[in-house]
Amino acid sequence: MSPVRVRQHVNPLARKFQGSTDIPKWEEVYQNYQQPVHLDIGCARGRFVLQMAQIEANWNFLGLEIREPLVIEANRIRDELGLTNLHYIFTNANNSLESLLSSLPLGILQRVSIQFPDPWFKTRHAKRRVVQPELVNEVAKYLAVGGEVFLQSDVQFIAVEMCDRFRENANFQQLGNTTWLAENPLPVPTEREIATHKKGEPVYRAIFVRK
Repeated sequence: MSPVRVRQHVNPLARKFQGSTDIPKWEEVYQNYQQPVHLDIGCARGRFVLQMAQIEANWNFLGLEIREPLVIEANRIRDELGLTNLHYIFTNANNSLESLLSSLPLGILQRVSIQFPDPWFKTRHAKRRVVQPELVNEVAKYLAVGGEVFLQSDVQFIAVEMCDRFRENANFQQLGNTTWLAENPLPVPTEREIATHKKGEPVYRAIFVRK
């Protein structure tokens, strides 16, 4: 089956993306719903968490994506592989993250990744970028103490902006110094990361820890 084709850019402020998200029953989604959760915000086709779920069977993985056809395809592939520690949800993280995270068992969210988000280059479109102060506040509220947020982008000013938003929140501390991480600390690169490296271009990475 050929990959689903969708628009690359989706405006999260559009009216059709302002509705509420159906909250799943986590005990029905995951075979062991008490395992630590890795949340991938803006998972696109979901290949990153698909591979992570196979490598780290003692974690549950949750991918959020605003383009519904990609979510449908990703859950189909998950079912074909019989993975019981992986789930994808069609949602707009900028207005549904609070309700999703508040439904998880307390303290279970232990890792969050935001990788290569749509940069929305124009200043007048800055509100469309996923890492807004409100999203950072919601992650801080539900991420377990000691939990990590992994950020990366191939657009430097977006990486800087994401890091600034997390630095501005007193609940987070950047791991190490303020220079970019030279390597991805996770065992799986995203498709965009692989393509960027093949072009010989840099990737800007950082980790923040929930204090």
